[in-house]
Amino acid sequence: MLSDRVAFITGASRGIGKAIALTLSKAGADIAGIDLNLDELKSSMKMIEDTTGRKAIAVQSDVADSSSVEKGVEETIRVLGRIDILVNNAGITKDNILLRMKDEEWDKVIKINLTGTFNCTKAIIKGMVKQRSGRIISIASVVGAMGNVGQANYAASKAGIIGFTKSIAREYANRGITANAVAPGFIETEMTKALSEEIRDVLIKQIPAGKLGTPEDVANVVEFLAADEAAYITGQVIHVNGGMYM
Repeated sequence: MLSDRVAFITGASRGIGKAIALTLSKAGADIAGIDLNLDELKSSMKMIEDTTGRKAIAVQSDVADSSSVEKGVEETIRVLGRIDILVNNAGITKDNILLRMKDEEWDKVIKINLTGTFNCTKAIIKGMVKQRSGRIISIASVVGAMGNVGQANYAASKAGIIGFTKSIAREYANRGITANAVAPGFIETEMTKALSEEIRDVLIKQIPAGKLGTPEDVANVVEFLAADEAAYITGQVIHVNGGMYM
């Protein structure tokens, strides 16, 4: 589906980002994995190369820093030639109820999750405009649609990604560029694996499907949105949540 295309994937060293990188690589894409943790990122990219035979390079970059992103984009184009697919996946949480939330907890989440999405999209879309083609896929969250106690900062950042996605979809649809968001619900990651059985049971009771999702559930939707088959889909939010939010 993605033969000989190049995907730039942030937060690719683990979890959902790593699953997306592996899935797109299996579909034929070369991968530029972006993260701050270079050692873990190199290990993940090597695993992908060994598994699929496609190129997978590790690029250390801070999405919250526009100059760092520009350097990462330049390195990717120098090594892989171009960027056809951008996946804005990098994100963090710093949970607290509003009255206890520190300014730095708000600022850090917004800067990485939302400003990071802006920085990467702005840096890469210039090349996509010249190519008159491109796929921009940003990872939002069910929390961005329905909110969550203790996550005002995270919910605001993910809701912002949804609004940002719809705006750039309108701006660049006539240039052959699509922009969509994927909003995962509760996904089986290292973070959720660390939760107690009691808390996991509470989470699962909120999900009609009766189970947590997997990173691959999210990655499969990203693969479809990146492909030619999704060329007429733009400005959409695809929810991957087992029916938790409809």
